[in-house]
Amino acid sequence: MIRDLTDAEARRALVLKWGTVDPDVIPAWVAEMDYATADVVTDALHAAIDAGRTGYPPLEVGGELGRAYAGWSGRQFGHEVDPDHVLPVVDVTAGVRLALDVLSDPGPMVMPVPAYSPQLEIAQITGRERRDLVVDPDAEACTIDLDQLDRLFADGARTLLLTQPHNPWGRVFDRAELEGIRDVVTAHGARVVSDEIHAPLVLPGREHVPYLSLPGTAEHAVAVVASSKAFNTAGLKCAQVVTGDDATRDRLFAAPMARNDSWSTLGVVGAVAAYTHGDPWLAALRARLDQQRALLATLLAEHLPLARMRPLEATYLAWLDLRAYAPEGRDDWDPAAVILEKGRVKVAPGHDYHPGTGGHVRLNIATSPERLAEIVRRTATALGALSA
Repeated sequence: MIRDLTDAEARRALVLKWGTVDPDVIPAWVAEMDYATADVVTDALHAAIDAGRTGYPPLEVGGELGRAYAGWSGRQFGHEVDPDHVLPVVDVTAGVRLALDVLSDPGPMVMPVPAYSPQLEIAQITGRERRDLVVDPDAEACTIDLDQLDRLFADGARTLLLTQPHNPWGRVFDRAELEGIRDVVTAHGARVVSDEIHAPLVLPGREHVPYLSLPGTAEHAVAVVASSKAFNTAGLKCAQVVTGDDATRDRLFAAPMARNDSWSTLGVVGAVAAYTHGDPWLAALRARLDQQRALLATLLAEHLPLARMRPLEATYLAWLDLRAYAPEGRDDWDPAAVILEKGRVKVAPGHDYHPGTGGHVRLNIATSPERLAEIVRRTATALGALSA
């Protein structure tokens, strides 16, 4: 069910990822997949266009979108969601911003870093300080330090922006970890905004636990979710904020329209189709990504044996430590620039996700096996040429 786009198709379809690089460059940076959109989504979109559904979406909570997400959540994660607790937003970052603006107390926001780069400034644009909870993604455990989280809240922080599964670590937090976070947050009367956009992309061997599925979270947390990352439909512009109780939903829905009025009718159509009919396609996607994960490990062992890959538990975004290939004394070097210049592959530099992560890159593996093999071969050539 997963069809690889040709280079020409990818350049037409993925206008940011493929359309902004030179023709001889293989793009493996932004989080889009080199796969054709699921038929269930494109069929629904064609039908909507044929019906002229290009006007405003309904300004409502729940509705068709809420029912579709609730069914999906129950099947995929075993989490029963009230459809009327689902509120549409334009995208996940906008949903995080809405939750901070409307629900969070004034005061600093805790962000575990390295972090999804577009959200690094979200505290500032909502009038807050950002307090970094630094996690070493190269460490074996790669988990959130609860003592450090406790100190940050004790020092005045009021909200934790939790990304789970995590981008760029590729980590899936287990139930015990999430319960520990909940207990610290509850002790300080603080709030959690849980970005769960990558939840559908948990790979075999791990399981996604929605934060709101934990007892004692409904009053202090929301989740921000979307079908867009799993179904490659970011341009359709429709995410959802999921609440755990009526009071939180009502506060969000009562916000002035200017805070949240720009999700797309076609985005709703695509999301409903994905949530309602997309399970078989998603299962095939996970199987493909599991194969790509194994292939990457084999390719790295063969071509870049000194590279270290963070265990990829979710997403299609591998975090690679390439410091072993750095020029002597240059732990802060940018391998992404070298790989682009000498290998003609575009990957995301580690420093985009947190200063001090020089020598690291984030690599998108959601492509064909042949392209992934060429990406690694070119990368090895580029890094070998560096030391020549």
